[in-house]
Amino acid sequence: MRVTHDPAPLAPTGVGSGGSAPSAEPSGHVDGFCRDRLPPRALWPVLRHDLLPALAAHPPRLNAAVALLDAALAAGWGDRPLFRAGGETWSYARVAETSRRVARVLVDALGLVPGNRVLLRAPNTPMHAACWFAVLRAGGVAVCTMPLLRARELAYVADRAAVDLALCDARLAEACEAAMGSRPAGRSICFAPDGSGALDALVRRASDDAPACDTAADDVALVAFTSGTTGEGKGTMHTHRDVLAVCDCFPPHVLRPTPDDVFGGTPPFAFTFGLGGLVLFPVRIGASAVLLEQGSPAALLDAIERERVTVTFTAPTAYRAMAGLLAGRDVGALRRCVSAGEPLPRSTFELWRSLTGIPIIDGIGATELLHIFISAADDDIRPGSTGRVVPGYEACVVDAAGREVPRGTVGRLAVRGPTGCRYLDDPARQRAYVQHGWNLTGDSYVQDADGWFWYQARTDDLIVSAGYNIAGPEVESALLQHEAVQECGVVGVPDAERGQLVKAYVVLRPGVQPGPELARALQEHVKRTIAPYKYPRAVAFVDALPRTATGKLQRFRLREGT
Repeated sequence: MRVTHDPAPLAPTGVGSGGSAPSAEPSGHVDGFCRDRLPPRALWPVLRHDLLPALAAHPPRLNAAVALLDAALAAGWGDRPLFRAGGETWSYARVAETSRRVARVLVDALGLVPGNRVLLRAPNTPMHAACWFAVLRAGGVAVCTMPLLRARELAYVADRAAVDLALCDARLAEACEAAMGSRPAGRSICFAPDGSGALDALVRRASDDAPACDTAADDVALVAFTSGTTGEGKGTMHTHRDVLAVCDCFPPHVLRPTPDDVFGGTPPFAFTFGLGGLVLFPVRIGASAVLLEQGSPAALLDAIERERVTVTFTAPTAYRAMAGLLAGRDVGALRRCVSAGEPLPRSTFELWRSLTGIPIIDGIGATELLHIFISAADDDIRPGSTGRVVPGYEACVVDAAGREVPRGTVGRLAVRGPTGCRYLDDPARQRAYVQHGWNLTGDSYVQDADGWFWYQARTDDLIVSAGYNIAGPEVESALLQHEAVQECGVVGVPDAERGQLVKAYVVLRPGVQPGPELARALQEHVKRTIAPYKYPRAVAFVDALPRTATGKLQRFRLREGT
């Protein structure tokens, strides 16, 4: 992207200069709920489908389930393994047939009308993935939810997205039934690992010839809720075109997987990092994926060794935890390790590389943009940097007025590309996230002279203490280099003298005892590692840090002292 340092705010690019207009194709949806609750057109980000040939080639009529699963069968991949889980392997043909049968049940037995939202609640299983494809095939809108959500949280999602039908793993039925029961027309139907669920019975009797709904490429395919690092999650709407777009940007240009790769990871399907890395990306190229119901670092490490996983997707904290468990383990099949969801501390990057020889592919994505848009791999990696803009996207750093700042200056990250933020019925938040046609992710970054992006902090997490701007993640990275520290979170807390005080919440490694002497030792360590004014003047030892279901640190709870 050309750097102009224009004093005027960045302006949205019109159709004539590279942007793309919303499609005029008639919708395939009969239920217009999502269409009617899209933001006003003036609040949309500019969508760029002209930056890669693959993006421009997406047809105006498009059903993502057909473009992925049916295309896989047409390519002759029917007998190839797609999902491995619980000692069982589902081929491409089995997933496709099951999804067609579920789609038939949705339409014929459960009365789904194109455009209806369907809540999905399950661990990462082959049946969960088949149901996701089925919803899209039938013209529905998939609303995946985190397995750990409780009834109240599920009810919030169901109410926001006006969901009246849920497909649920029988082991998680209680909370789902309670949530759906709170809606006048709400209902939940279960499937079970042993095939004993009511949905399983209907699927066995259904035909497998369900035709795909003739959806427009710009019909909404899914509503993904943000993980709620600052409170209640926001519903973000993505289209069938978006689903294919993320398959055609980060994977072929940065990750570069092959059909022989075995994907594995911990993020749930409801976390779009996991949906892409464990479902969409493997299917797009004919690869396979190992699905884990329990997403702990230990379980992932077991799967890497047992299933010979070659490409893994997980969070920085998991890589750090797995590093401590590697002794005597065979992870020799691994060749690609992707990190997202939280900033990757350089100490974690170096630790993992020293033990495995594999440089972690860091990346930043957002639920609002569906998947990763800045990243780097192989020789393009600069340790500590998130990377460069992924082909298919544009990014720059701007000031509070939307003006692009000189390279080397801290500012707000602005992104645009084939995907972008469209909040569900939330104009106020839409105005905050999309400005001048760009998506403002809420992250502070520096872009260096060579185009690499260096994360500083969440915009709201930049600590201003005695006139100094201090990035909490930088202090966290320094603390993590101390042998006593397992995890930490750093925030600014009110202080009468300094405005804000840098405070660290520290989880110690097993066997390490907290105390004033250790707190002082950690403070001195930070002073020796980074600029002394950045050291935490307050240190609190805690048993655990507050995190979302996707593992993201909830710094707002630390600021609240919880």
